[in-house]
Amino acid sequence: MSTARSLVPNRSTVVRVGVLLWLTAVWLTLWGDRSVGNLLAGLVVGALIMLTLPLPRVPVSGRLHPLSLIELIIVSSYYALESSLQVAWFAIRPAPPPVSGVLRVNLSVRSDLVLVLCADVLNLIPGTMVLEIDRQRCVFYVHVLDVSSEKAVDTFYRTTRRLERLLISSFERPTEWRSARTTPEVES
Repeated sequence: MSTARSLVPNRSTVVRVGVLLWLTAVWLTLWGDRSVGNLLAGLVVGALIMLTLPLPRVPVSGRLHPLSLIELIIVSSYYALESSLQVAWFAIRPAPPPVSGVLRVNLSVRSDLVLVLCADVLNLIPGTMVLEIDRQRCVFYVHVLDVSSEKAVDTFYRTTRRLERLLISSFERPTEWRSARTTPEVES
C-alpha cells in the first residue's frame, strides 16, 4: 500500500509541474513555433525561471468548487462587458465626464489567494482599479469611474459583494468564512 501511495504526486509537485507547463506554453506562444526544439527550450527556460526566481509559497487551503467557479467566470465576464459598454458610452456621450472617486470596500475573505483574486477580478472590470490593499483589515481602496449618484455607488458595492461571495464560494471552505455582516446588530 505504501508503494501505491508513494506513486501519487503530492499537491506541491502537481503545482510545480503545472507552473512549468504554463511557462513552457507561454514560451511557445511568444515564439509562435511549436517545434520540438522550441518545446525543449521552453522547458529549460521555464525550469531556470522556477529555480532562479522562486515565488513565495502562498498558503492554499480549501478546495475548488467547479460550479461556483463557472458562475464566477460568467458573472465577472458579464460585469466586464457591461462596464466596457458603460465606459464606451461615457467616452462618446455629449455630456461632461462622470464624477469619479475612490471607494473603500471591506471584504470578508480569509485567504491571501482569494484576496489577490478579488483584486484581479476588480481590476479586469473597466472603470475600476484597486489602488491599495490593506491586508490586516481586509480593505480595498478602489478608484471607480462613476460615483455621480447614490445609485451608481450602490451598484458598485452590489457588484463587489456578489463577486466576493462567488470568490469565497469558489475557493474557500464555508467553515473558514464568517461574514461580519451576519453578526447581530445592537439596537439602540
